[in-house]
Amino acid sequence: MKSFYKDKLKVNVYENRVLMGEDAAKDIKNTIINLLMAKAEINMIFAAAPSQNDMLKALVNDKDIEWNRINAFHMDEYIGLDKDAPQAFGNFLKDHIFGLVPFKSINYIDVSATDPEKESQRYAKILADNPTDIVVMGIGENGHIAFNDPPVADFNDKFAVKPVKLDEVCRQQQVNDGCFASIEKVPTHAITLTVPTLVKAPYLFCVVPAKTKANAVYQTINGEIGEHCPATVLRTQENAILYLDSDSASKL
Repeated sequence: MKSFYKDKLKVNVYENRVLMGEDAAKDIKNTIINLLMAKAEINMIFAAAPSQNDMLKALVNDKDIEWNRINAFHMDEYIGLDKDAPQAFGNFLKDHIFGLVPFKSINYIDVSATDPEKESQRYAKILADNPTDIVVMGIGENGHIAFNDPPVADFNDKFAVKPVKLDEVCRQQQVNDGCFASIEKVPTHAITLTVPTLVKAPYLFCVVPAKTKANAVYQTINGEIGEHCPATVLRTQENAILYLDSDSASKL
């Protein structure tokens, strides 16, 4: 493993994505244990994407985590999918972690909500009542974090959660990841936690494997900090660690 800093962001690079996921899970576990020494319970936000699979598998297999003292949240969700659709992020997380360990509570964004503004306000209230301790996240091919694509990302967003229109690069990524058969089947809108909501957490763990993310990783680390590449905001955070494999780090 190689490690370096870019501005305030710590970057760890691993030989492969399995080692990356396992090491990220260890760091997350240790943070959970330390937090639970001082608090009765903690609140965690999880990203839903294939990029997270290695880390999520390692977390689920760890027997030292007191999941019954953790409240779980997710950071984005499509608008307009069927409640049982496998592509729904809540269902993805249910399959990969939410349904596999005994969380104290699991708080879903309603994929079938007919009023996205009202659902955003509802979820924002739950987050406000349960301040986030840990965010486990990724980076999109366009540099997005959650569904804060470049056209809608705002580092000073006044909203905690909001409905957004997805850009074409983001929608194509869902096809590239094998989640949808074609871009026509990918929803055009979603609900997302905003950039300020994500980065105000005391601990940020960002897990980004695969060659498809190499350009976004390069821009995140070497580009100008700004909403054109939302993930660059991580370089302003002393509480963030970026985990890469040799493929996602190939252009550094």
